[in-house]
Amino acid sequence: MRSCTIKRDTNETKIQIALCLDGGELVFEQSFFPDKQDDHAKQQSSSQTINIQTGIGFLDHMLHALAKHSGWSLLIECIGDLHIDDHHTAEDVAITLGLAFKQALGHVKGVKRFGSGFAPLDEALSRAVVDLSNRPYAVIELGLKREKIGDLSCEMIPHVFESFAQGAGITLHVDCLRGFNDHHRAESAFKATAIAIKEAISSNGTDEVPSTKGVLF
Repeated sequence: MRSCTIKRDTNETKIQIALCLDGGELVFEQSFFPDKQDDHAKQQSSSQTINIQTGIGFLDHMLHALAKHSGWSLLIECIGDLHIDDHHTAEDVAITLGLAFKQALGHVKGVKRFGSGFAPLDEALSRAVVDLSNRPYAVIELGLKREKIGDLSCEMIPHVFESFAQGAGITLHVDCLRGFNDHHRAESAFKATAIAIKEAISSNGTDEVPSTKGVLF
């Protein structure tokens, strides 16, 4: 199983993430919130365990969608300086999730490496393309117009993708091709990214490194 647990503590955020790229059961040894948890981004099934607690409801919703459609099991807990704003929490959670992804995936071999995905949500349609390149780069064009969706600043949504790509060491292109509802545009982008990642990390039927260089790590 391709999995890891990672913690990241700074003066701005305290984060722990457990991730399994292949689904299954997950638990933290010790929760930050043993006596109180919200259930809005929590899902338990026979194949996946998902529970996202960042303190930002819309970010939880988007990361829940990312995990669900990627086939991951994912636990995230964050205590952040939300009395300042949403920036540090959203950025640091995305960086840490990227680091967890990179650690869980390990050496890039035996996988397709490239993945693409399209996802609609009503009138919105997004496209994502992923390369497990070890060359962190992101181009994100979502065309969001609102100042906020829930408690998440719209300017932070592209930055979440960028921060994830940086931590994960992947190349990521995400475009919202059409749509007028910003909630739909953002959610379709996360779902398209999930579909692309799921393809990229799937088996290519060999144990070989999918690169002419012979290395990707």
